[in-house]
Amino acid sequence: MNPQIIEEGRQNAIISYITLIGTVIAIISNTEKKNPYASFHIRQALGLNMLFFAIAVVVSYFDNWMISSAFYVFFAVLWFFGLTNAFQCEHEPIPIVGDFFQKLFKSL
Repeated sequence: MNPQIIEEGRQNAIISYITLIGTVIAIISNTEKKNPYASFHIRQALGLNMLFFAIAVVVSYFDNWMISSAFYVFFAVLWFFGLTNAFQCEHEPIPIVGDFFQKLFKSL
């Protein structure tokens, strides 16, 4: 990918990983230019946020700190991986679920 395209979309890519509100802000600010680098990271962050909330509903029914801890550690690692890729201007999908998010949200 062109370094100029990456630099133009880097800010939106980083913002997209900062909570669900940051993802919505990044989606709105990326609608005009449709930067491919920002779109890639927006799809990753949106998928990660939606998967977090979907699995959190199931995990909340368990009254076990080990399950809850494993859940939060798993998503913290995935979130950290995506955020560091955005900071380092890399174009790698999040492990395990990243390619699925790219296919699922390809219209963004």
